[in-house]
Amino acid sequence: MAANDCIFCKIVKKEIPAKIAEEGADWIAFHDIHPKAPLHLLVVPHRHLERLSDAKAEDADFVGRLFLEAARIGRAKSPAGFRLMVNDGSAAGQRVFHIHIHILGQTDME
Repeated sequence: MAANDCIFCKIVKKEIPAKIAEEGADWIAFHDIHPKAPLHLLVVPHRHLERLSDAKAEDADFVGRLFLEAARIGRAKSPAGFRLMVNDGSAAGQRVFHIHIHILGQTDME
């Protein structure tokens, strides 16, 4: 999918609305419209990259910072614990092909 057709790119550019939880210089965190837990946020980089498996060695800092921000947000919003999840590819449940991290928390998960 081209970046100009990507729903997450449109959210980043504020072309379509989202319930934004936080935003940094190069990422945005917003509430999932189909939550799977009481807290279900998506952390999305401003930069379009379709899948985590598309990342190269030169993307290590970019990907690492994204995970650190997701962990910081998870800790702040669900201090008792949270889950970070990335779906990579349609067979893994990825529906939007723009790398993103799910933060799931405020519930007991098995």
